[in-house]
This record gives sequence, structure tokens and C-alpha cells, in this order.
Amino acid sequence: MRTVLSIAGTDPTGGAGIQADLKTIEAYGLFGMSVITAVVAQNTMGVTAMQPISPELVRQQIDCVFNDIRPDAVKIGMLHDTEIIHMVASRLRAHHAENIVLDPVMVSSSGHDLLQPDAAKALVNEIFPLCTLITPNLSEAAALSGINITDKSQMEQAAQQIAALTQGSILVKGGHLADCADDLLYVNGQMHWLPAVRIQNPNTHGTGCTLSSAIACGLAQGISQIDSVKNAKRYLTACIQFGLDLGHGSGPLQHKVDWI
Repeated sequence: MRTVLSIAGTDPTGGAGIQADLKTIEAYGLFGMSVITAVVAQNTMGVTAMQPISPELVRQQIDCVFNDIRPDAVKIGMLHDTEIIHMVASRLRAHHAENIVLDPVMVSSSGHDLLQPDAAKALVNEIFPLCTLITPNLSEAAALSGINITDKSQMEQAAQQIAALTQGSILVKGGHLADCADDLLYVNGQMHWLPAVRIQNPNTHGTGCTLSSAIACGLAQGISQIDSVKNAKRYLTACIQFGLDLGHGSGPLQHKVDWI
């Protein structure tokens, strides 16, 4: 049994965060574990409040996992502030964690800040160097690279800029492109374009969480980065195509789907 640890915030409606991560890991047939960094009051309509977990309790959660059931891969989502980032980075280094996938959650889809302004630098300096893969969307890639991204050439420029900040690979997600939903995987200086058909479904809450967790599952199984990303994209497409319709805003995905 391969194992995956999610380090992230919560979503009480189950569409994103820890809850979506665990559903994804379960759908892959792997054993999911979680370390909660913040309790978030959110639903399909947006975020209303949040309470970060103390860094010491984050440390104890991480140590409890690694000292007992060592994860084969780690997915990192919302970290919220500098102190939590420091703690997560130090413990992952101490435990020599492998196959780390970072979804650099900065702003919610409803526009609510999920990462404190002074924490972005710490995220880049401390978490990025530990990562096997980083999965920014277009707005996150723009913030990290300083490039306003509206087309594929700018995605390539941004990937190269971000790659200078990490030893790992970059997946720039093109879900917000105007004419397609193609993603760009930048590995060892090589550009790999991964085409995708845009699915007409407004219910896409938790897509970033789901994709990054699915990639971590592939890496935990010993699958290559490229194939892990391709498989994860195929899984995510099936989740969106299912057409689940819950809530009054941008609804969640159906994670239990036939996709293989």
C-alpha cells in the first residue's frame, strides 16, 4: 500500500483542501493522511473566515505521521503564514521527505487571500527548493514570475523564471487561458505541452487541490513525472465531466469516477 500525506487547510463542504485531497488519494487506491495547517470556513460561494493552526501543533502532526507511517509522497497546499512555512520546511527536511508536490495556494477562487503577504518570500525560499513539482495556475505563476500571462509564450517565459527558484519541475496550469486549457510541464529545461479540451462546467471548486494530489499519487507509485501529470489530468477531466452540481456557487467535483 503506497501512502500520500496532504499538508493543507480544510474545506467543511468537502470540495477543496484536505477533504478533496483525501478523496483524490482514495480514488487512486492509495492510503491518505493529513496535516491541517488552517481551519477554513468556506463553501462554494467563498471563504468567510479562517484560523491557522499553531506551528507547534503543525510540527507534532508532521512528526506523528513520519514517525509511524512514512508517506511515499507529500502534497502541500495552503500554508497561510511565515511561521507555518518555516515549520513545515524544517520538518520535511528533517524527515528527508520525498516526492513533494506544491500547489502554491495564494488566493482562493473567490478572491480571498489564503497566504499572508509577507509569507510569499518564505514559500519561495524554504518550500520551493524541497519540491519535486510546483503547480501554479496562471495568476500564481504571474505573481511568482512577475510576468503578465495571457498566452502560451508567456507561460513558457514564466516557467523558466520560476524554475530558477527551485530544483524541481514546474507545471503552469492553463485552465484560465482564453482559447484552450493546455498546461505546460517544464522538466529539466524541457517544455512539454499537455493539451486539454475546455469542459463547459462552471463547477470547478477544488480543481487545483485535486490535480496536485493526483500527481502526488502517481509519484508515490513510482510513476515518472510526465506520466504522473498526464494521468492526473485524465483523472481531473473525468471528475469535471461527471457534472456534479452541488451548492449555490462554483460547485465541487465528483472524485469517485471511472477514469482508468
